[in-house]
Amino acid sequence: MAERMLQFTKVSRSMPDKRPAPVRAADFDEIYADFSPEAAHAQASRCSQCGVPFCQQGCPLQNNIPDWLKLAAEDRLEEAWRVSSATNNMPEICGRICPQDRLCEGICTIEQSGHGTVTIGSIEKYITDTAWAEGWVQPIKPPRERTQSAGIIGAGPGGLAAAEQLRRKGYQVTVYDAYDRGGGLLMYGIPGFKLEKDVVERRIAHLEASGITFKFNTRVGKDVKLAALRVEHDTLLIATGVYAAKDLKCPGSGSDGVLAALDYLTASNRKGLGDEVPGFDSGDLNAEGKRVVVIGGGDTAMDCVRTAIRQGAKSVTCLYRRDRANMPGSQREVQNAEEEGVVFEWLANPEAILDTKAGKVKAVRASRMKLGEPDASGRQSPMKTGETFDVKADLVIKALGFDPEDLPQLFDEPALTVNRWGAVRVDYATMQTSLPGVYAAGDIVRGASLVVWAIKDGRDAAEAMHKAMKAMASDRVAAE
Repeated sequence: MAERMLQFTKVSRSMPDKRPAPVRAADFDEIYADFSPEAAHAQASRCSQCGVPFCQQGCPLQNNIPDWLKLAAEDRLEEAWRVSSATNNMPEICGRICPQDRLCEGICTIEQSGHGTVTIGSIEKYITDTAWAEGWVQPIKPPRERTQSAGIIGAGPGGLAAAEQLRRKGYQVTVYDAYDRGGGLLMYGIPGFKLEKDVVERRIAHLEASGITFKFNTRVGKDVKLAALRVEHDTLLIATGVYAAKDLKCPGSGSDGVLAALDYLTASNRKGLGDEVPGFDSGDLNAEGKRVVVIGGGDTAMDCVRTAIRQGAKSVTCLYRRDRANMPGSQREVQNAEEEGVVFEWLANPEAILDTKAGKVKAVRASRMKLGEPDASGRQSPMKTGETFDVKADLVIKALGFDPEDLPQLFDEPALTVNRWGAVRVDYATMQTSLPGVYAAGDIVRGASLVVWAIKDGRDAAEAMHKAMKAMASDRVAAE
């Protein structure tokens, strides 16, 4: 047990042991070992217990990080878990996949002083994994059951967070999802080497045991109408996420062998779950023995390049139009990918997909870029230098981000208003859409973003839905 905090001058920063690249690249297991109790306590004791906790400010959920670090350092792990889970519906998942280097750890005070950040994410994972192992995570038992019901469209992180919050207040909750399993991109988009699927399945099972009903293989707008759900439930939440892949706008982008990132990742994850995946078995969605080029610089691109390595690709190259310092993906993921054999071509933008006479991709022609003046977002704009080069390819994966699907058309609800990018418009004070009693949260509101932001939105929406249903119940009592 740590005698006190502020041990950062005596205890060096360390992460859990990372499996050697040649070993981990041969499977889809998570790459980090678990912290030993002694290591977790020691690392937590490095926290400086700031008067103004910047780590908490850097967390979208405003997690009480210094508090649960202190409790962890003192080996009061059940208390640490209760503090952690009070503000986060899935800390074991955020501890694994949040880009802590861009959030809490990135602005840690001792990181700024040169002592190395507290390894917040790994400690968060350790605390919650311990809670599951010790049986502290029990099904939700609301203080009282309410007759009112809420429908959640989407079993991704935003929808799951909202479902849990509403169930805690005693509402009857039904979650509808187009997939055959819960989790959304947690299950089918994120590879197992970052998030093993039994972690997600455990969370879904916990929610089911808590009385939440899941209706999978249910497409709203096709299998059930939104209008019908509005009648069935007192409130509804749209938490569908964004799944429409941004396209590659260059000649040859329709060539055989050019794939959308999510199609590729979903096939790989389904195969790992034991599903039948004909497209994978045929080789169309499998990188084995192929020269792979991934276009993009976000976390999805990193998922693709590292998946291709594990599938036995002959070579894997990532093209990104800006430099390393300006890429949106986690720097830790870039380092992991480099260790595993991925080649990065920075300042490279695809000009054309070159194919054979049969229409099969054979190479990507790219322009060398340089960074010019900052654009509206403040990032330096890439500009062509006039130089081009070719990268041989048998498989090209587009990891350029995601756009919302056309929900007004999909749901047959033209009164559901969206912005110019297709994201659902909400009143941010209430998270309510243009349809009375219908709320929205997560990527379908803010665009493709982080899991932790979806959880926050789901929690905020659940609180607004609770207030609305509470008011409805009061009005009914008054009318009687």
